[in-house]
Amino acid sequence: MQAVLGGGISGLSAAYYLQKLGSKSKVLVYEGSNRVGGWIWTSRQKNGILFEQGPRTIRPRFEAGLNTLQLVEELNIANLVRGIPVSHPTAKNRMIFVNGKLHTLPSSLRDLFIRRPPFSKPLVAALFHDMRAKKKVLDDESIYSFVERRLGRDLAEYAISPMICGICAGNAKEISVKFLAKSLFEFEQVHGSITKGLLATAWQNRKRIWSRADKAQLASDSLAHRAKQERWSVWSLEGGLEVLPQTLLKTVQSQGAKVELNANCTQIVFNGDGAVLTIGDKNVQAKNVISTIPAERLAPLLVQHPFLTEELGKISSVTVAVVNIAYKGNVLNHNAFGFLVPPSEERPILGVIFDTCSFPQDGFSVLTVMMGGHWFGSRLGNSPTKDSILKTAISEIRSILKISDDPCDSQVSILKDCIPQYVVGHHDRVQKIREYILKHKLPLLLAGSSYDGVGVNDVIFSAKRAAANC
Repeated sequence: MQAVLGGGISGLSAAYYLQKLGSKSKVLVYEGSNRVGGWIWTSRQKNGILFEQGPRTIRPRFEAGLNTLQLVEELNIANLVRGIPVSHPTAKNRMIFVNGKLHTLPSSLRDLFIRRPPFSKPLVAALFHDMRAKKKVLDDESIYSFVERRLGRDLAEYAISPMICGICAGNAKEISVKFLAKSLFEFEQVHGSITKGLLATAWQNRKRIWSRADKAQLASDSLAHRAKQERWSVWSLEGGLEVLPQTLLKTVQSQGAKVELNANCTQIVFNGDGAVLTIGDKNVQAKNVISTIPAERLAPLLVQHPFLTEELGKISSVTVAVVNIAYKGNVLNHNAFGFLVPPSEERPILGVIFDTCSFPQDGFSVLTVMMGGHWFGSRLGNSPTKDSILKTAISEIRSILKISDDPCDSQVSILKDCIPQYVVGHHDRVQKIREYILKHKLPLLLAGSSYDGVGVNDVIFSAKRAAANC
């Protein structure tokens, strides 16, 4: 039997790829909660409005992005895909809130040569800053420190910090540069600067977006071909992104996998036949275990191996409050993806997504307010109520977006420990963990958002790799 811990998108993908790769063992998925899908969660309200409590769009590019598109085709839901091209206003118009005003971030080559507040200089000046900056030999550093050193404080403060808030609700002064800018960090280490590295690898990087796609992925009738031809920035699914895990669930069950809900694993003990999992009041023998649960939750299950317990426990996560708010009619004065708020502004929100600018919902404006993350306790309090969170979100929208209307619908979700934090040293820690597992020949594979990326593409691809190694 092959055991999968976690019934989120990564766990369901692991089960799918085990079956696809011809596993002769029965596949069992153990999910601790009462539903599958993990943080991908779409709610349809009584009035028909769709609220996304987690991810809502997926990027189509590079190897992991192409793999997800291929998965969607294999699941026969390609007809539900809705692409947003790079020319769409929500792909071009992204804003930040600084000094009491919304500012549109540069989105074209021409914009690089124009000074736009809150930046004190045209962004092209960052390249000259990089060319003058001395090389610093390091194994890792925070992404804020790296960008400030090489490109200047403006970019670190008004581009990188809010972007990290939007992607992982984290503090850029703690998050590893290898989380989002590993190649840029390596450019400095290998070539001496980002600019020299970009010039040395320009053609290679241009081809890399699609070069790893196989012939099936780029066939003329494939989603990847459509994404390339139509120049998608992101895509989603009609009916909401939760259609993806729900379809995966039906598919793996139809092929013989068993998915158990409310099935908490409390211990894993390795033996000569694989591993024994304690699930509730029963012990289950498995040939291999693919863990897609957060590293912090996996850590205490491995008391047989104190090193793993200690190191996995250091991969922490943050809690995010997500507030979905709907208004009747069009109340937005901006046609954009939304806006982010740099931590230095000390506002109680991380940012706001303008959902219906990307995917309209007849007669409504739908916004999603993100709150908390690294600053959950300091900005929202140690035990905020859903009512207090909603009140703060509405107040911020009224203040920043000048929307005086009362919402016609809303929903507050507190997603506890939902996004892992890849702090400085994360990649070395994960490498040591995997080296330990290999050295001791443990039948344990790691997938999910705690290790190799927090995006939907990342966790699906990590599940595919784990299944291939079973």
